[in-house]
Amino acid sequence: LARGTVNHVGDAVAMVVGEDKYAVADAAQAVVVEYEPLPVVVDVEEALKDEVLVHEPLGTNRTHEWSMGGGDVDAAIAEADVVVEQRIVNHRIAGAPIEPRGVIAEYRAGSLTVWSSTQVPHLLRLFFAVQMGIPEDHVRCIAPEVGGGFGGKLQICAEETLCAWASKQLGRPVKWIETRSENMAVSHHGRDQVDYVRMAASSDGTITAFHANIIQDCGAYFGLLTPMIPELGAFVMTGCYKIPNVKTDITGVLTNKYITDAIRGAGRPEMTHMLEVMIDQLAAKLEIDPIELRRKNFIPSEDFPYETPYGITYDSGNYAQTLDRALEMLDMESFRAEQAALRNDPTRPILRGVGFSTYTEICGLAPSRAVGPKGFGLGIGLYESALVRVHPTGTVTVFTGASPHGQGHETGFAQIVADRLGTDPSCVEVIHGDTATGPMGLGTYGSRSLAIGGVAAAHAAEKLAQKCKEIVAYNLEASVDDIEVGDGKFSLVGDPDQGMTLAEVAGCAYIDATAMPEGMELGLEQTLIYDPSNFVFPFGAHICVVDVDAVTGKAEVVRWIAVDDCGPAINPMLIDGQVHGGVAYGIGQALYEQVVYDERGQLVTGTFMDYGLPTANEIPLIETDRTVTPSPSNSLGVKGIGEAGMIAATPAIVNAVIDALRHEGVTYIDMPLTPMRIWQALEEARGRGCGPRISEQGVALPEQGEG
Repeated sequence: LARGTVNHVGDAVAMVVGEDKYAVADAAQAVVVEYEPLPVVVDVEEALKDEVLVHEPLGTNRTHEWSMGGGDVDAAIAEADVVVEQRIVNHRIAGAPIEPRGVIAEYRAGSLTVWSSTQVPHLLRLFFAVQMGIPEDHVRCIAPEVGGGFGGKLQICAEETLCAWASKQLGRPVKWIETRSENMAVSHHGRDQVDYVRMAASSDGTITAFHANIIQDCGAYFGLLTPMIPELGAFVMTGCYKIPNVKTDITGVLTNKYITDAIRGAGRPEMTHMLEVMIDQLAAKLEIDPIELRRKNFIPSEDFPYETPYGITYDSGNYAQTLDRALEMLDMESFRAEQAALRNDPTRPILRGVGFSTYTEICGLAPSRAVGPKGFGLGIGLYESALVRVHPTGTVTVFTGASPHGQGHETGFAQIVADRLGTDPSCVEVIHGDTATGPMGLGTYGSRSLAIGGVAAAHAAEKLAQKCKEIVAYNLEASVDDIEVGDGKFSLVGDPDQGMTLAEVAGCAYIDATAMPEGMELGLEQTLIYDPSNFVFPFGAHICVVDVDAVTGKAEVVRWIAVDDCGPAINPMLIDGQVHGGVAYGIGQALYEQVVYDERGQLVTGTFMDYGLPTANEIPLIETDRTVTPSPSNSLGVKGIGEAGMIAATPAIVNAVIDALRHEGVTYIDMPLTPMRIWQALEEARGRGCGPRISEQGVALPEQGEG
């Protein structure tokens, strides 16, 4: 709770506890706080001037400066035939999960149990133990079914700690359920950075340098991962391209807004956005087809594993293959014919455009040596755990340290384990989100669950499968090497009738010790912690087709093609679901969503009446396909997919809108591409002025906009 000074709207100063929801709400209304207005700064570039300080004792609003790169960017830019430059704003958005946050805390007999809609139950347990001085084995955190997370439930939030503290003081359970307006105000936001970007190339289109100067709006404080979000993007600053000279410079800045932190993609969407937008800007400058410019600069498939100029090693890739497949699905010749016909319609001309985004991302957040205290600098390694237990009847329980909240890991992990133990996935139950039941885990975020948690489960199941083979070999008087898993049993190679089901093997392990090899431990249970050797780097090609109304400026996404490569597919339906969700998220940011504060620091997008969340009506049919390029970094060959659609989406949309408008003289527009912004850009290009920009941060808004 804030003491003496509040630094953003929603900075909590008091807590009210009662027995009735409505009585507590009334009591909270009765709390009177006297506020003395202080100077406000909400524009991140104004905050850099240090004329208004968010925290006076610090003497500056700059929080940190960080750089990474390789080669000689300045020399390459100086020697280039052509250089394109652009100021790009990646605006602030909300996580906006369908279900806001909720906490129930119960302190009883020296132990604390907390139910929380969190993505990181084991980290929450660790923080409670430290903050409240309770032994960690006396703290139990449970993450029940959570209605969406998207990074917004990654924090160790004040409300969780306050509920736990109050329960300890009162000796009773304490519950807090967040309202939508609270969620919009004080559940962390995402993005919010201003990028000054330069791209250099030779006259034939060979890209020689890329430089991004990022000004990050951190908000009034730091969240769990706030200062590292743009850095995650810097790890893929070359994208799919073989660019020899690259550099990212990042400056963190405090403002009188709520904190920013990881929201679906976390740094990767921002970097991909600026890179892919600049590819199209360079193509226009050189009068080269943007598809051919991409092809010319792709990292060749034979160069993998590929070490970037800044020392990150991409595991595998075949970027031309995904682009080729996407173009097959599009049929560019037919598209251009439709585009011309719509543009020349005498009754109501429609400006149709197509945009491309070829992306790669870094995910599977780990290995611990790279990201931990002596690596990148996180205070903990990012391994993952699994416990696989075969019961005496042959059913299986998998305990995972990952904490899914809608992604379908219960299905995917069950398939992985069942495949290795020769049973049906319906016989496998996956338990997650309860620190009292499984080994320590790091949670779900950063598209890491399958590549880390799923592989941990696979390795644990493989160790159990090996033990099962030894038991079967002993009972069949055969060599272990002659036992295989398939068709629901462990059997002799070439003689499937000679074998044992998993239930029969479990009967030996738990009931009949004489059926076990001499000296073998009884039971069938395996715990494993997996720490990979490298990140994983999924990639893909997305194509967006938009129609822009030439009169009103309204843009509508009418077609979406997504060809992604996340390695071998464990469950294609789950992959499609993740791609659909990511693309919808990106469409929301590109066209509709924006968190806005006025010049007094008041949040004016505090409900869904003011914050333009897209509905199903705004999302087109998403055509998906896949290529398969396994990762050598893990035994499943898998990569992440949860953030891919989001990472690819926004530049594809911006590029499509600019493709629709470029013949009118419009060369760039910052997101969100609202009808007003597009209309203003068209009017300006036509020489008819543009009117006031009313959707920028820190601008005085008319009374009806101050909801």
